[in-house]
Amino acid sequence: MVRAIVTGACGKMGKMIRGVIASSDGVRLVGCTETKDHKCIGSEIRLEEAKAGKIKVVDSLEKIIGSCDVVIDFTAPEATLSNLEVCRENKKGIVIGTTGFTPEQKKKITAASKSIPVVFSPNMSTGVNLVFDLVKRIAEALGNDYDIEISEAHHRYKKDAPSGTALKIAEIIAEALGRDLEKSGVYGRKGIVGERKKEEIGIHSIRAGDIVGDHTVLFCAPGERVEIVHRAHSRETFARGAVRAAKFVAGKKKGLFDMADVLGIKR
Repeated sequence: MVRAIVTGACGKMGKMIRGVIASSDGVRLVGCTETKDHKCIGSEIRLEEAKAGKIKVVDSLEKIIGSCDVVIDFTAPEATLSNLEVCRENKKGIVIGTTGFTPEQKKKITAASKSIPVVFSPNMSTGVNLVFDLVKRIAEALGNDYDIEISEAHHRYKKDAPSGTALKIAEIIAEALGRDLEKSGVYGRKGIVGERKKEEIGIHSIRAGDIVGDHTVLFCAPGERVEIVHRAHSRETFARGAVRAAKFVAGKKKGLFDMADVLGIKR
C-alpha cells in the first residue's frame, strides 16, 4: 500500500486528488497540508477518505513527512520547491504537477532527482501525454514546410501563461525540428508585426470562465491543415494521472521521470 501526502489539499486539485485516492486501490491518504493562514488548517479529513483514522490538515510538510512514501504536489513554484527540499532531506518520492517554473527552478528539480525519485510533468492526463508523442511524430514527418501554432485556454484563475502544457508541446516541436524555442517562440501578436517567419512557433493563451484546459496544435501549409486538439472536461483526469504517478514513483530509488515513463510510452 502506497502512503501518500497531498499538499495544497484543500484547493480544487487537492480535493480532486484526495477523492481519487479514496476510490483507488493500492494507495491511501496519510497526510494533508495547506498554507499557514488557510481556513482548513486543523480541520479533519473524513474517515472514509483517509481509509485509516482521521487526518488533520497541517501547515507544514515537515511535521508529517515521516508518515508517507510519496508526496503529491500541485501548489505553486516556490511552495513546490520548499516541499521538494523536505522530500530530498527525508528521502521521499514526489509527484510534481505544478507549472510556471523558471529555467533555474527546473534545474533545482533535476538536481533533487539525483537523490530521490521525482515525477515531473506539466500535465498528468493520459490523453495529453499521447498528444506529446503525436506532435513529435507529426513535426518530424512534416519538417519545416508547415507553419506551427499552439493555442491554450484555461479558467480565469490560472496565474501562469502560457500553460505548462503548451510550453511542453512547443519544446517538443522545437526539439524535433532543431529549433531554439527562445528564438522561434512567438507569444501572441499585436500591431504591424510583419509576415510570419518560417521558423516561428506561435503560442497563444486564453483565460476565461471555468475552462479546465484546452490545447490545440495546428500544422498548416498551403492547401491543408493538420489539427490536434485535446480538451479536458474535468480535473479528475489530472488527478488520476497523479495518483498513477504516485504508485509508480513509490517503487523507485531516485531519478527524474515524466508521465511517458509512468504510462510506459517513452520512446
